[in-house]
Amino acid sequence: MESNAQHWDDIFDATEDARLGWYEKDVAPTLTMLEMIPGWEDATIFLSGAGTSVLADALLAAGTRLVLNDISAAALDRLKERLGDGGNAMHWLCQDISQPLPPDLPAIDIWIDRAVLHFLTAEEEIEGYFKNLRSALRVGGHVLLAEFSKDGAPKCAGLTLHRYSAEELSERVGESFSLVSCFDHTYLNPNGDPRPYIYALYRKGC
Repeated sequence: MESNAQHWDDIFDATEDARLGWYEKDVAPTLTMLEMIPGWEDATIFLSGAGTSVLADALLAAGTRLVLNDISAAALDRLKERLGDGGNAMHWLCQDISQPLPPDLPAIDIWIDRAVLHFLTAEEEIEGYFKNLRSALRVGGHVLLAEFSKDGAPKCAGLTLHRYSAEELSERVGESFSLVSCFDHTYLNPNGDPRPYIYALYRKGC
């Protein structure tokens, strides 16, 4: 059976960025959420499923430091070609985000996930993801989740999705997180097809 990493490598190797089903030219919905976090431009941000997203460019331009994670080495190689090695501003991490994170990661101020979590469908994968999130994020830090909503398509990139409501996201992050903002957003993919998303921003308490 094809591994998850191979599945994504094959997609990135065969498809130019602007034709990827999740390609987002305008990252305004994410930036709108970030503007709710005081001093976000000076944050260390964990970008889960960085892929080849132009969000990384926007965050670097704002002055943030990035931990760029993806399961696909092909995606990260393409992103490195575009961004360069980044010196101390970038930390590269190629791994399944549902598996334990390495212990030498920098402290994370903001965790951003656009369209990654919903690809995890087994309960142990979802639990592993949120365990990583809770352990990596510092107290007072924020997490921004943008996933297919309950009204969204059941599949993407040939894979079945776990779609989310605001209530489930709040339950999954845990009681130590407080909801800052939540909104519905309809993303138009490169083919012009609407994809309903839910965006939710949380702050980690004690």
